[in-house]
Amino acid sequence: MYPFLKRFIDILVALLALIVLSPILIPVIIILKLTGEHEVFYLQKRIGYRNQPFYIWKFATMLKNSPNLGAGIITLRNDPRVTPVGRFLRKTKINELPQLINVLKGDMSIVGPRPEVKKYVDLYTAEQQKVLSVKPGITDPVSIRFFNENEIIARYPDPEEGYIREVMPEKLRLNLEYIDHQSFSKDFAIVIKTIARIFS
Repeated sequence: MYPFLKRFIDILVALLALIVLSPILIPVIIILKLTGEHEVFYLQKRIGYRNQPFYIWKFATMLKNSPNLGAGIITLRNDPRVTPVGRFLRKTKINELPQLINVLKGDMSIVGPRPEVKKYVDLYTAEQQKVLSVKPGITDPVSIRFFNENEIIARYPDPEEGYIREVMPEKLRLNLEYIDHQSFSKDFAIVIKTIARIFS
């Protein structure tokens, strides 16, 4: 019963959020169109429910055609690929808001494990693959725990290696725990904690 209720709530919340946040979203769209790389959205292929790929929507925050700068897929603190406007959007998490479109399309939920790129999903163990048994989300327990993930990863001599060996396993552990105990009340609490963390 809960999956059906969750889908109904996802659609309702996403629609309301897009309406309520339009005074923020519209100016951001205009600013991105007029500044930096003149691109509004960035679509990246991620792996979602039942190992199906989809394109996640974000506001564009990085320079185009710059895969060889910085740390590849991973974005670090003070990453040279991030534009000045993009830095603000990332800090406030506004860059994640277009994922409400993914929610309406059915690719994602409001709450669920954050989707990864195929490169990292291919490293999952059989147990860790269970995170793909539910729809990915805009926020999850990991988003609160690793709110400043780019700063945490930057502490490692090799950021990507540190992410794969230490950060990613802990994120998967937390999400597997979430899946085993998910409920409407827990999802609501995660949303409230995420909002509180953004404004803290």
